[in-house]
Amino acid sequence: METSLDKLVEEVKLIAVKAGGAILEYFDDGDFEQFNKSDQSPVTSADYAANDIVLSCLQSLTPNIPIMSEEVEGLVLSDRVKWSEYWLVDPLDGTQEFVAGRPDFAVNIALIQNNKPVLGVIYAPVTEDIYWAVKEGGAFKKNRQEQVTKLAANKIDVNKHSLTLAISRVQKLDSITKYISDSVDLGFISLGSCALKSCLVAEGKADLYIRVGPTGEWDTGAPQIIVEEAGGCIIDSEFVPLTYNQRESFLNPDFIVAADNNLDWTTMIIPHGSRRD
Repeated sequence: METSLDKLVEEVKLIAVKAGGAILEYFDDGDFEQFNKSDQSPVTSADYAANDIVLSCLQSLTPNIPIMSEEVEGLVLSDRVKWSEYWLVDPLDGTQEFVAGRPDFAVNIALIQNNKPVLGVIYAPVTEDIYWAVKEGGAFKKNRQEQVTKLAANKIDVNKHSLTLAISRVQKLDSITKYISDSVDLGFISLGSCALKSCLVAEGKADLYIRVGPTGEWDTGAPQIIVEEAGGCIIDSEFVPLTYNQRESFLNPDFIVAADNNLDWTTMIIPHGSRRD
C-alpha cells in the first residue's frame, strides 16, 4: 500500500467522526427504525447510515482495498481468502446501548494486513473521545478538549492479587467472574460497547475485560491493535491468538483483553473452550 499507515490513520479518524456524527443525529432525535438480522441481533437505521458513510469514504480513500463490514452480507471465504489486506468495520458497536438510550457506543474501523490488525480507530460520538493506533506507532486518545494522550496499559503486580475488571452493564457478573481465580480481589468498572471496554484496558482504567458471548471479528479488529500498541493483548479464552479472515464464520470465540502482555495470565484466569466455527 502506497499510503503510509500514519497518513492513512488521519483520514480514517475523519471518516469515523463523520459516521459518528450521523449516528448522533439519530440518537439525539430518538427517531430511528429497529430491525432484527437473520441471527436475531438488533440493527437500526443508524447502523445502516453510518455503514454507508464509512464504506463510501473508504472506497474513495483506498479504492483497491476490499471492505468487510458487519452490515454487509454474502462475503464467502473462498473470495475473502485472496485478500492480503482489507478494511474491517463495525459502523455502530453497541447497538443495544444505542437503542436503550445509553451513550456507550462507537464506530470501529480497522485495517487488516496478512490476517492481523495494523491500524485501528474507535470513535465514541457522545463523548467525542477518539482512540487510534498503527503498528509500531503507539496508541493514542484525543478527547473533546483536543487533548491527546499516549495510552499505556497497566503493568500488573501479581503479588497484589487485585484487578479492575471492565464489565457490561447488563451481563450477569458471575458469568465472567467464574473464570477468574478466587485468589484475586476484583474491582469493577461498567460500560457498554465491546470496543470501549477494550479501550478502558488500553488507557489503564481497567486491567482486564473478559468477553463471554458471541461477537464478530469487527468487534475486535480495531481494539486489538490499540490494546497491543498500549502494551496489552487480546487473546481467546484458551489463550490462543484471535484469527481474522481465516474461517467461513466471522464469529469470535470468547476472548480476553488483558493489560500486561508480559504477564502469565494463566495464573489468574481459568481457560475455557468457546469455539464458534
